[in-house]
Amino acid sequence: MALVVQKYGGTSVGTIERIRSVAQRVAKTFDEGNEVVVIVSAMSGETNRLVAMANEVCEFPNEREYDVLVSTGEQVTIALLSMCLQSMGYQAKSYLGSQIPMITDSAHAVARIKSIPDINIRKDLAHKTIVICAGFQGVDDLGDITTLGRGGSDTSAVAIAAALKADVCEIYTDVDGVYTTDPRMVPAARKLNKISYEEMLEMASLGAKVLQIRSVEFAKKYDVVIHVRSSFDDSQGTLVMKEDEEMETVLVSGIAFNKDEAKISVLGVPDQPGIAAQIFSPLTEANITVDMIIQNVSSEGKTDMTFTVPKTDCKKAVQIIESVAGTIGARGTSSDTSISKVSIIGVGMRSHAGVASKMFATLSKEGINIEMISTSEIKISCVISDKYTELAVRVLHEAFGLDKEDR
Repeated sequence: MALVVQKYGGTSVGTIERIRSVAQRVAKTFDEGNEVVVIVSAMSGETNRLVAMANEVCEFPNEREYDVLVSTGEQVTIALLSMCLQSMGYQAKSYLGSQIPMITDSAHAVARIKSIPDINIRKDLAHKTIVICAGFQGVDDLGDITTLGRGGSDTSAVAIAAALKADVCEIYTDVDGVYTTDPRMVPAARKLNKISYEEMLEMASLGAKVLQIRSVEFAKKYDVVIHVRSSFDDSQGTLVMKEDEEMETVLVSGIAFNKDEAKISVLGVPDQPGIAAQIFSPLTEANITVDMIIQNVSSEGKTDMTFTVPKTDCKKAVQIIESVAGTIGARGTSSDTSISKVSIIGVGMRSHAGVASKMFATLSKEGINIEMISTSEIKISCVISDKYTELAVRVLHEAFGLDKEDR
């Protein structure tokens, strides 16, 4: 007998018919002799509807009341799924985040999990009860409802799996696993049998939306095996797990891309200590995330500093940087929103040479100019013109044989 945690996203529980389908899958897992804990999201589109109502009522909703409102979506789905299972003859019990309890800090809308006592859930599991938990929500030390941020049900599921020391955490979505790249862009993209936590973190941070980043961080910290599967068929998905020797033999595991970035340059910056802090501190204070940074030093004692930010923050960031440029005596600024970031990811890079040169040569052969480069131990990212994104992804996918390798 295994302890299985299953999580179903909004599209998986988007209608009563789909909730019935989820109930049948849960019942099948239970009938196979497993203990089952299920985490569900709100029905597809429901959280957006609740957020829209909050914004219609007032421009800046109170954070506590915001969490009270948006957490109601999951309350509906846990009750409906429990009722459905009960109608099929199974013992099922729903839990709000406060009833588990999932104890968090008091940072409303972006709460972080502090602890998850397992007494209540284990008591029900011991009595052959299927436990249905609301994802996305918790409770702080004051007893107030909190939420974990959009996509937080993934984190809820992995955290509960860690607290219960579950054998596996199955994340059911509208895709059937993690692919070498977006199959809508590259039809030859292949589903991976398994991928390391580190690779999945890189892919999630670079634009892949299969799993929420925090859920992968949690899984890595507590060694929770995640099985990404489709809620619409019974095919095996992708295991997200600790790196093994077989993974290291694969040079590159996937290609990620992100079109939602912008490039900002500060030109003619005085080359002296403390300048970088003067440029980036105001961006930090404005909660603008800076990604890639490059600096070129000229012979005249001046530097050009270029960095990327989310495209949605570009206008705000430019305003801040133009003000900073005047203060530090820079020559001027420039910005470009027509860029994209293309990245290759693979733990095999640690033990193989020549990966970067192969990437650069492949792009050069297609006449694709590289504007910025960033590397880590298992990732190489290049900023290019966004009009070449699809071409770059396709040729890199082919160059590294991702449509042929079996993993």
